[in-house]
Amino acid sequence: MRDQALFDKIDLHLIRVLHTVLTERSVSRAALRLGMYQPAVSAALKRLRDLAGDPLLVRSGAAMMPTDKGQRMVEPAAAILRAAEGLFSDARDFDPQTATRTFRIAASDYFDPLFLPALVARIKAEAPLCVVEIYPLSPETHYHAQLANGDIDVVVGNWLQPTGDLHMTSLMSDEVVSLVSRRHPAVRRGWDVQAWLQAEHIAPTATHPGARGIIDARLDALGLERRIMARCAHFSAIPAMVASSLLVLTTGRQFCERFADKHALAILECPLALPPLDYYLLWHARSHASEAAIWLRSCLKKTALALRSPVAYSP
Repeated sequence: MRDQALFDKIDLHLIRVLHTVLTERSVSRAALRLGMYQPAVSAALKRLRDLAGDPLLVRSGAAMMPTDKGQRMVEPAAAILRAAEGLFSDARDFDPQTATRTFRIAASDYFDPLFLPALVARIKAEAPLCVVEIYPLSPETHYHAQLANGDIDVVVGNWLQPTGDLHMTSLMSDEVVSLVSRRHPAVRRGWDVQAWLQAEHIAPTATHPGARGIIDARLDALGLERRIMARCAHFSAIPAMVASSLLVLTTGRQFCERFADKHALAILECPLALPPLDYYLLWHARSHASEAAIWLRSCLKKTALALRSPVAYSP
């Protein structure tokens, strides 16, 4: 009877709070993600601590960390939430116009800056009752585990070699070019490979110590090295930095074209023949056959295709 009494005190909302607090490792971030007020999340966490007989989340220096028991509860809580979400949504055909599920997408900001706005517009036009949550790909992102746990539905990004045990499809390829201020000497003089390598380059901040971005990994393979003089973790902020300096950003043409006129920038051909940047969709086997997930992946591919034309998608 004790187990039954304990079970009666647990509801699905409490499980969702448990999983979110433990994965976010922060009551305030969990509140934002859940769309709740922080005191309500704190009250729910107190109930969970009482039920578990454990603090679940404790302070470690300036950060919060799950206890051993809390860490062991993350995957079972995710499994319960996955099962609950699929209980009814997979029991009937997916109808975008009436569906009420949440779509969770993790995306790199190296991609066309119009992509995510256009994607959200498409989803909300075709599935007006669905919730869309966009997550960044950052050094702290463990996207493989998040896909496996059902925390996200699909990942959009570019890698030299995506992990082999996930489903993958190509989203688009983009020509590699360089973006510079219109005052940059190379706009007037042009440049050869040596001049390009010796220019002052800006690149994304490494995802972890020793990590190499795609451009530098390809240069490594050729036995070449460029002179990186600045790094920034916020990729969409880099064009403004380039506009007010002699820095050179080398990335996909589609990204550069969105900023060229806005910041008085010039797009120059890269003097080195680098392969195009390939962008992929990644998803886990758990959602491979889901009608809702198939529909979402179709939206992503249609959005990418529409952005290759001068007119972006509008509902």
